[in-house]
Amino acid sequence: MAKKQQKVYNEVRESAHKIWLAGLGALAKAEEEGTKVFHNLVEAGEEFEARGKKRFKLVKGKMEEAREAAESQFEKLGDTFDHKVAGAVQRLGVPSRDEIMRLTKRVEELTAKVDKIKPATRARKATRRVTKKS
Repeated sequence: MAKKQQKVYNEVRESAHKIWLAGLGALAKAEEEGTKVFHNLVEAGEEFEARGKKRFKLVKGKMEEAREAAESQFEKLGDTFDHKVAGAVQRLGVPSRDEIMRLTKRVEELTAKVDKIKPATRARKATRRVTKKS
C-alpha cells in the first residue's frame, strides 16, 4: 500500500502544484489585463475630456454671441427711448442741455461786459453830480 499511498501523495502534490500554478497564471493575467484595462480607461478619459472641452468652447461661444446680441438690442432700445424722451421734451418747450449751456455761457459773457461797464458808468455819474453842484 505504500506504493498506492505514494502515488496518491504524488497526484495530490501535483494537483496542488497545478492549482498553485493556475493561481499564479490567473494573477499574471489579471495584472496584464488590469494594466490594459487601466490604459484603455485613461485613453477613454482623455477622449471624453477633449470632447467636453470642445462642447464647453462651443457653449461659451454661443453664450458670448447671445450676450453681444442682447447688449446690441439694449443699446438700440436705450437710443430709441432717449430719442422719444428728447422729442417729448422738445414738444413741451423745455430747453435742451446744449441750449441751457449756450444760454449760461452767453449770460456769463454779458455779465462780464456789464461788470466792465459799471466802473465807467459810476465815474460818469460822479462827474455829473460834481458838474450839477457847481
